[in-house]
Amino acid sequence: MPQTSSPLALTVVGSINIDLTARTERLPEPGETIGGGRLRRDAGGKGANQATAASRLGASVRMVGAVGRDSDGDAMRSSLERAGVDIRNVRTVDEPTGTALIVVDAAGENQIAVCEGANSAVSIDDVDFAASETVLAQLEISIDLAVTLAERVPGFFALNAAPAQPLPPALLDRADLIIVNETEYALIPELAGAKLVAVTYGSEGAALLERGETIAFAPAVKTSVVNTVGAGDSFCAALTLALRSGLDPELALRTACAVGAAAVADPASQPQLGLLVDYVPVESVPALS
Repeated sequence: MPQTSSPLALTVVGSINIDLTARTERLPEPGETIGGGRLRRDAGGKGANQATAASRLGASVRMVGAVGRDSDGDAMRSSLERAGVDIRNVRTVDEPTGTALIVVDAAGENQIAVCEGANSAVSIDDVDFAASETVLAQLEISIDLAVTLAERVPGFFALNAAPAQPLPPALLDRADLIIVNETEYALIPELAGAKLVAVTYGSEGAALLERGETIAFAPAVKTSVVNTVGAGDSFCAALTLALRSGLDPELALRTACAVGAAAVADPASQPQLGLLVDYVPVESVPALS
């Protein structure tokens, strides 16, 4: 990836959660109890995952979010700081820190229930945005806040439209880049008219669409799947940074797919991504090629 004199500035506005993950042989059916699980507590939330990934990929990242006045909130702030993320715009509020309850099976597939908690109090009232910085958001914040953010951001605005929900024109028309998986793309038909949309297809790779027309495609990178929870967030961070750093669409997609492959091979929702800190092309990463 082209090197610049200073790291690309990225602000992530979004959720911060504690992830409680039970690893089981298979996912439970409705009404069924599965035994033999192993429990993990990890830093999570789509916003924090993306901010952490972007920082570990070499960007200068600040996080805009909220946590509770509890031990989980303290832990999440510390986790972001250790990843090199600026947390001056992470508020501490009276709501409990957001929590994701996750079940992951032996194949890495998952079921997730999210309790938003403090994420409902994320605010940009006292946040300034520079024209030179890139802003990335997700829909684990309110749609009203996302619209306000789109109106206030003067520079490049990227949106991970997940969880899927209808997008108002003010958000759809403003976003310079929208990132979704194939299920979300099917659930948001208005994306066919968006200026630039990245769609991930899991083991089939990813595509970039301009006004509904495919302009680039990249195959998935083969890897051992351990946990898919943070893979999409790592992909979002990598693709946003790759495109903003000047890579052409196909190479940007290939780089993001490589980062996603590194993520699914890690049990944590916020993988280290150490192999890819210089945005090297896929063929330059022997462990992933």
